[in-house]
Amino acid sequence: MRAGFGQFRDATPEYLRFAAQYGATDVLLNTPSLPGMGGRWELHDLVKLRLTVEQYGLKLSALENVPTSFYDQIMLGGPRRDEQIENMVFTVRNIARAGIPIFGYNWMPSHVWRTTPASIRCESIATAFDYGQAKKMPRTHDREYGEEEMWDNLEYWIKIITPVAEEEGIRLGIHPCDPPVPLLGGIPQLLRSFDAYKRLIEICPSDCNAIEFCQGTFSEMEGDDIYEMIRYFGERNKILYVHFRNVSGQVPRFHEEFINTGYVDMYRAMKIYHQVGFDSFFIDDHVPQTFQDTSWGHRGRAFANGYIQALIEAVTKEAVA
Repeated sequence: MRAGFGQFRDATPEYLRFAAQYGATDVLLNTPSLPGMGGRWELHDLVKLRLTVEQYGLKLSALENVPTSFYDQIMLGGPRRDEQIENMVFTVRNIARAGIPIFGYNWMPSHVWRTTPASIRCESIATAFDYGQAKKMPRTHDREYGEEEMWDNLEYWIKIITPVAEEEGIRLGIHPCDPPVPLLGGIPQLLRSFDAYKRLIEICPSDCNAIEFCQGTFSEMEGDDIYEMIRYFGERNKILYVHFRNVSGQVPRFHEEFINTGYVDMYRAMKIYHQVGFDSFFIDDHVPQTFQDTSWGHRGRAFANGYIQALIEAVTKEAVA
């Protein structure tokens, strides 16, 4: 188990030096700034990106998300679906051939939804969500889409891309819909529950069809037990990496919290990852905005990263004591 940094697009000296200085081993780039001409990423750009990260003694362990415009027609079953599938196959092959072992993406053709932010400890600002408010927001696309229609589109894609991933030796994982509620902007939020993820991994029972485990979003899932989900998917080797963040509670209303002040017992969660043999990295994901911090949240991320490293050390040493 290792600590990483992510949630930035550009592999600049500032971010990479910060990650290395604070003891990270792994880097995840979120929707990296690559040319993307024609809705696909070229091999030479991906190799250059990996080599840039490695100059700081770090490993580029995952890319998270391509631009939504690369595959929105796949998610929605639009007229350009087959063209986008061809381009995405090209991109996934290139990510693998560039030496990047994980590609994480999502099934949200709109965006991550939040409502009015919350003021938490000593006037820190955290993102928040109220389903009652969000239901009043307009449709994001041309019409309202059906639940099974969206599942059909997902299954069509998974059955195509999983054999490609197996051939290339890359693992793919889907982020849960955030927030995990039934419908937003006319789009079903498919991956919103324990049962939905059980259905996902059975579409193609392969190690390459896995989960980008955003613990924060899994913790928001109404009526589901976060500790049970960590154990279930961890024992099945389905967790590619973890967004290790905390929240105040489950939908229909929640706000994000500091890593050690939400409702989830993060020590207990980390013990379960260790018990199931999880062998990958954790990133802090979102952090509250605090006094005089940067827009990216350098101070908040340093705090969260230190907490992650301490928990990893604690549960690892405890297990051999």
